[in-house]
Amino acid sequence: MSKLYFRYGAMNSGKSTALLQAAFNYEERSQHVLLAKPAIDSKGEKAIVSRLGVTRDVDFLIPPEVNLRDLFSDQAQKAKDDSNVSIACLLLDEAQFLTPLQVDQCLEIAVLDGVPVLAYGIRTDFKTLSFPGSRRLLEIAHSLEELKTICRCGRKAMFNGRLLNGVFTFSGEQVAIDGDQVTYESLCANCYLSKL
Repeated sequence: MSKLYFRYGAMNSGKSTALLQAAFNYEERSQHVLLAKPAIDSKGEKAIVSRLGVTRDVDFLIPPEVNLRDLFSDQAQKAKDDSNVSIACLLLDEAQFLTPLQVDQCLEIAVLDGVPVLAYGIRTDFKTLSFPGSRRLLEIAHSLEELKTICRCGRKAMFNGRLLNGVFTFSGEQVAIDGDQVTYESLCANCYLSKL
């Protein structure tokens, strides 16, 4: 049976890099994968962007109102029609932005369609509240793996601090994609609470 995997970590823990490495590993063995991310993630437009400088276009974007299983099925059929290949894995970046229903559809892709789904994302926002997609992944994924990074003080980072014009902020909308004024920093619990 194929499984649904959730690989999560604080900001800058190497999630996108790990996803791109997983894609490379599959393809090095002549296996075909599909890469996708929620359309809400405008960073890199239609690409997965690693802090190491590696980027790769996704095969499709996932709007919030779309049935992910249907969208995946259409993309898998297109790959079969165009190149006569079967899809060995679905790799999802920024999975925290999926809706809970789309996470359920990821489980259906893994279990009913027999295609492993590797979802990468963060657990919580800058206020330490879980994203709906992440919460659902934590509830139903077959496998959970934490990707670790360190805080400025050297301890394990587990929280995501939001900076607005270089100043930590703890109010605002849950989603604010990196921009000219908004940045994020991975923090340990001690440093997060000291900024709070």
